[in-house]
Amino acid sequence: MSAKKIYGLVGKNIAYSFSRNYFSKKFAKLNVNNCSYQNFDLQTVEDFPSIFEGASKSIAGLNVTIPYKEKVGAFLDEIDRDAENIGAVNTIKILASGVKKGYNTDVYGFSKSIEPLLKEHHKKALILGTGGASKAVAYAFDKLGIQYKFVSRVPKNETQISYGSINAAVIETHTLLVNCSPLGTSPEVHLCPDIPYEFLTNKHLLYDLIYNPSETKFLQQGKAKGAVVKNGLQMLELQAEKSWEIWNS
Repeated sequence: MSAKKIYGLVGKNIAYSFSRNYFSKKFAKLNVNNCSYQNFDLQTVEDFPSIFEGASKSIAGLNVTIPYKEKVGAFLDEIDRDAENIGAVNTIKILASGVKKGYNTDVYGFSKSIEPLLKEHHKKALILGTGGASKAVAYAFDKLGIQYKFVSRVPKNETQISYGSINAAVIETHTLLVNCSPLGTSPEVHLCPDIPYEFLTNKHLLYDLIYNPSETKFLQQGKAKGAVVKNGLQMLELQAEKSWEIWNS
């Protein structure tokens, strides 16, 4: 009988874990009995090596979430070219040799989920937030030929603008808005990025990487102005399936 394969999610304060529930259901549906999925809730990324301690653990693959997507690469043996270019890892495959290789499946999930909604006038985007997920969104926009600006509370370079600088003209020319910040995640559903929602129109597309709640305050305000809105659930499902594909290839 083959050893039980362990998969899991690496992050901080991840009790809510979409991934654990998703893969547990997947294993049950496929009648896969030799796999389990668990959370590895780390208070610091320096604790990452501790996941692999103990002979009883047979870890075959990991997903990575906030706040370690940009930091976990330092603990890996190899990084896929796309993930290296993005600067963020959200999927790790542990090879039979023990080599740990990092990938990014967020780009795949985001691209596949937003492409059907894109119109001719969606030429410029605002990416709200500057963490690991925002880098994957930017990489996807590069491939799609969409110009973008990162929005940060404290802009660090010319690719970033401040929330305070977003006015009617900026909203009018940037018809794609993607929330990559955690603002609005349950239980703090009353929060949303500080932008002038009054200038949104039915030409705008608002995409929120958050999936809990299914309609954040960010999306609600866009919807009220006639904008097309989408949450991050399909993106998560698509990236999870791509992770499974990588682990089993």
